[in-house]
Amino acid sequence: MALELLLAAALLGAAALLIHRRALRRERQAERAFPPTGQLIGPAGRRIHAHVEGAGRDVVLIHGASGNTRDFTHDLVGRLARDYRVTAFDRPGLGWSDDLGPEGGSPAAQARALRAAASQLGLLRPIIVGHSYGGAVAMAWALDEPEGVDAVVLLGGATMPWPGGLGIWYALTSSWLGRALVVPLVTAFAPHNRIDEAMRVVFEPDPVPQGYGRHFAAGLTLRRKVLAENARQVNELRPHVVDMSARYHGMTLPVEIVHGTADTIVPAEIHARPLARILPDAVLTLIEGVGHMPHHAAPEDVVAAIHRAAERAALRRAS
Repeated sequence: MALELLLAAALLGAAALLIHRRALRRERQAERAFPPTGQLIGPAGRRIHAHVEGAGRDVVLIHGASGNTRDFTHDLVGRLARDYRVTAFDRPGLGWSDDLGPEGGSPAAQARALRAAASQLGLLRPIIVGHSYGGAVAMAWALDEPEGVDAVVLLGGATMPWPGGLGIWYALTSSWLGRALVVPLVTAFAPHNRIDEAMRVVFEPDPVPQGYGRHFAAGLTLRRKVLAENARQVNELRPHVVDMSARYHGMTLPVEIVHGTADTIVPAEIHARPLARILPDAVLTLIEGVGHMPHHAAPEDVVAAIHRAAERAALRRAS
């Protein structure tokens, strides 16, 4: 029995070492292939990655779960940089931004870190654009520092409490065992066709844009620390959204809500429509037949919403 246990332990140790080495190799390959495209702001251990383009009024872009700045630099940043100074941030713990430790699951804590980075960059009363999970961070930013924000634009924003759970992946990775065993296995062995399928599901019913898969750099998301941090943030989001939703009625900033009617990941009936009824100064734009990625499927509508937000903010300041 003792010999069998020792043999089993040796085999498990060898398997763990193999997984670690393969995962580490894939992580390093991704980091070499897709280095930061912008600057790292702040002290070591709390750095925020910021990609800045253009000139003019400030617009801040905050990506969703499993994302990074590359989701925006594929197309939207270039469109907006014609008229604005656009700053796309990697949210803490994702992309090239450092995590915030125990407080990193709070959208408010993430917003504080991004505000500090924005201050170092000299951004002035930006329009905050948040996609999906980034919508919660955008709302937290505006709720906690309304005098420092001109307007908010939400793209498929996760901003209201939702019923039910989050699915098997998030249930699994919320456990210690899932983080210790499943996450390293995914990093080490996730096949390209499964990555492509996951991307297709996020975009459906819209097609994945040409060249998006290569530009987005899924390998950065598949790093072990990023996978675990992303799962933690998503698992911890709902209680924060419950607390924030109780404060929405007092928010007087202009808010543009852009949401696809075919979004099954963050459904409009749960998030966009109820939020529009609560906010004092919200404009709701529902895009028929579009899914969870309106900034790719209907970029003209998104740019138009940002222009409206800028105009409404200017009128508000002048009044």
